[in-house]
Amino acid sequence: MDQRLKQLIESIDQVNSDIANTVIDRLNGLTKPKGSLGKLEEFALRYCLITNKTSPPSLNKAVLVFAGDHGIAEEGVSAFPKDVTFQMVKNFLKGGAGINVLARHVGADVKVIDIGVDHDLHDIPGLVHRKIAYGTQNMLKGPAMTRQEAEQAILAGADVAEDVIKQGKNILATGEMGIGNTTPSSALTAAICQKMPREVTGRGTGIDKASYEYKIRLIEKALAINQPDPTDPIDCLSKVGGFEIAGITGMILKACQMKIPVVVDGFISGAGAIVAKALCPLVPDYLFCGHCSVEKGHKIQMEYLGLQPILNLDMRLGEGTGAVLALGLIEAGLKIYKEMATFDQAEVSPGNEAI
Repeated sequence: MDQRLKQLIESIDQVNSDIANTVIDRLNGLTKPKGSLGKLEEFALRYCLITNKTSPPSLNKAVLVFAGDHGIAEEGVSAFPKDVTFQMVKNFLKGGAGINVLARHVGADVKVIDIGVDHDLHDIPGLVHRKIAYGTQNMLKGPAMTRQEAEQAILAGADVAEDVIKQGKNILATGEMGIGNTTPSSALTAAICQKMPREVTGRGTGIDKASYEYKIRLIEKALAINQPDPTDPIDCLSKVGGFEIAGITGMILKACQMKIPVVVDGFISGAGAIVAKALCPLVPDYLFCGHCSVEKGHKIQMEYLGLQPILNLDMRLGEGTGAVLALGLIEAGLKIYKEMATFDQAEVSPGNEAI
């Protein structure tokens, strides 16, 4: 393993629970019945524990959208052509995509990263350039990436996360773009979670039944050809993963190291998260699951991570859309914690807890 990556993984600490009682006491002292704001109180508590702050600053939010192409797309696994990846990157940078609209709605910045798009985007302003290669190889013909490329992509994602955190962002959401990327995400989920491909494979961009069965057969074949080792997450990632998935893995690992919460989006982001957990079991304590994707493999990922979704809106767009919507609810919980008056401040009687 790359020495930088090894050091990153080993430097992730356990979430410090020493401040839990202080945070809970304040939540219980607010002008409301104890626990009456349910999950919002849980969000505030978890945010404080992750950041190790009993009085955290206001949220400064960003969604990191990693873009990459996939060799498997040449097998017709998506309802859209591969060129849509770079076209959507341009749309993100112009502010016209779903993620842009929802990020503006919750006040989050959108950072778009070319980590493996099969197109020359070097002259596009506003794009973060971290290209490892011009897309992955077709995993039906061998590994999607070399092991070195997979590690480079993880470290590239970590570097991007470190940059935005140093710029003042204190909560991150995962996003992605890559035509065909539900196929490697399904293969990767099957490998790491040790499930049958049919259990974790959905319809992606909305393919019909015949195309869905074809997609499952391709995933089964790719796993048989590459034989990813479920005990070696880098092996799994390199053989049947993708550059944007690896970037999300690195983003998560670096945020955990720097004690910054990450809100994980849907199925493709979940693939990056399960690789991160396989590399470091402490990772899920730093994560929020933004929403439950329609992609059925996402539930398997959440079980593996031990997380519950904040939202369930029948979404499957990706890009980070579900995660940024969840950012607004986490922020609401934190504002309750910070801004709501206590019983003492409001001169209100707390009442009888026995009632």
